[in-house]
Amino acid sequence: MLKHRGFPSRFPGTDFQFTIRRANPKGVTPLIRRERYRDRKAVDRRVDAAFMEALWIHFGDQPFERGNLDAGRLSWLFGREVVPAEEPFDPASYEALLVIDVAVAQSSYPDVFSEEH
Repeated sequence: MLKHRGFPSRFPGTDFQFTIRRANPKGVTPLIRRERYRDRKAVDRRVDAAFMEALWIHFGDQPFERGNLDAGRLSWLFGREVVPAEEPFDPASYEALLVIDVAVAQSSYPDVFSEEH
């Protein structure tokens, strides 16, 4: 499992994690598309935006390996802002390649991509 050096491990001041320390001995947690309902808590939306910003800063528009990125956190963006970069795609692989769909990410998180940011 590739460890993304320099990637933030969690949202500051909370227990919302962005990365995992070690591979799951029971097997890889598969990526799924989680529905984001309108009534989600404000802190959940801030954490999603912070994670999207970290992905953008770290990888930009280039494909990246899933590695030690947290499956739960990725699943909130998967299938919308973060999409598979390869076919066939294995959602239960630490080596799976992903890429940011920049157009979708910009419309979902405009503050992350703003010039003032």
